[in-house]
Amino acid sequence: MTSRTPALFRRGDCGPAVVEIRSRLATLGLLEADPGNDEFDADLDRAVRAFQQQRGLSVDGIVGVNTYRTLEEARWRLGDRLLTFVAGNLLAGDDVHALQQRLLGLGFKVGKIDGRFGHRTEQAVRDFQRNIGVPADGTCGPATLKALSRLTPRVQGGRPNALRAEERIRREGPQLTGKVVVIDPSVGQFDDPAMRLRADAIAVDLARRIEGRLVATGVQAFLTNTGGAGPSTEAQRAEFANRTEAHLCISVQVDASQNPDAAGVSTYFYGSEAHGVASSVGERFAGLVQREVVARTALADLRSHAKTWDMLRRTRMPAVRVDVGYLTNPSDAARLSDPTFRDVVAEAVVVAVQRVYLDPESDSPTGRLRLSELREAVQPSP
Repeated sequence: MTSRTPALFRRGDCGPAVVEIRSRLATLGLLEADPGNDEFDADLDRAVRAFQQQRGLSVDGIVGVNTYRTLEEARWRLGDRLLTFVAGNLLAGDDVHALQQRLLGLGFKVGKIDGRFGHRTEQAVRDFQRNIGVPADGTCGPATLKALSRLTPRVQGGRPNALRAEERIRREGPQLTGKVVVIDPSVGQFDDPAMRLRADAIAVDLARRIEGRLVATGVQAFLTNTGGAGPSTEAQRAEFANRTEAHLCISVQVDASQNPDAAGVSTYFYGSEAHGVASSVGERFAGLVQREVVARTALADLRSHAKTWDMLRRTRMPAVRVDVGYLTNPSDAARLSDPTFRDVVAEAVVVAVQRVYLDPESDSPTGRLRLSELREAVQPSP
């Protein structure tokens, strides 16, 4: 793929870029090889959607910036290139995923298995190099790869990252006082500018309601933006969240669809079917938010899903996104326009935050725990 920012390609388009897209998907076994075919036809549309599904992208059949980038990442195999830390322009690809998984299997801490060669991955490579007696330069080259291949465990199993994450949650304790949470109001794809502005206003209002309730429980809360102000891209907002060293990140969004019957609430956490990885705490947090919102509202349950969107992939802390209804659906739109409904959703999210830190044996059933009980829990003893 070229390094320039790509245009959008979809069914019906044609040209050299489509030939390259077809070639990449054929290499991945998702499409029959057909050299020279420059038509974005039904077969290519299905292959693109299958690729997007496997890689945790939005499944729309459109090859835009994110799908282009992921196709580029998918072409690399461990050993194809030197892997090293490049500040401000991290190497990313399936080869980095493979490296992180091998290091983790050998007991080295790499942080999130995200396919990005960041500081934690570099440090894990250095630690591994010290153990095998080669210069600890943090670069994965031939000598390091040879040692990795020789020492790859014969038996794979367990979830060391999940165990570490669960232990970290246990150590942090059940009290919310002192926790740091980032709230990220975001906007989906809207063709109608007026509806987009409305969605932005609802998302920001909901984020502020969540913020106020979290602060009341002793949480230090940060908003990534306040409606048109602040970081604009997901990557920038994720970096903002990382700078706060937050314990959790919650992205809230209002949806739109060309199908007016589309309705309901869904939550998302970091995970990739193609690589067999997922954030264990993120998955549990997303499930808690989903169940609390569904239990307290009349929104349809669209369940929780793994995705590799930047806000989920690039954040170092467990992160979730909750899509709270569709403005393009009359019933959902009416609910979203009601401040009382937004209060209920905000309380559901805050209760889910608390439940992340509660021992399941002492936790209240879904929909039972109330904000007043959380406030009472943080009041100083007389």
